[in-house]
Amino acid sequence: MEFEELLFRAKMDDQSALEQIVEMYRPLLIKKSLVKGVFDEELYQELMVELLKCIRRFRKQE
Repeated sequence: MEFEELLFRAKMDDQSALEQIVEMYRPLLIKKSLVKGVFDEELYQELMVELLKCIRRFRKQE
């Protein structure tokens, strides 16, 4: 399945599609949540919220 289709399904509240996207981006979110080599849980949660916002704002290109 194309990534754009996965995003569209996640936006339409397809829980499976949402979980797939979160799993795809989890390593990047964890990497970006490290502050001086220490994992920052709050930062991770903020990044996760931003990811979910991006999914909600997604618009399929025509």
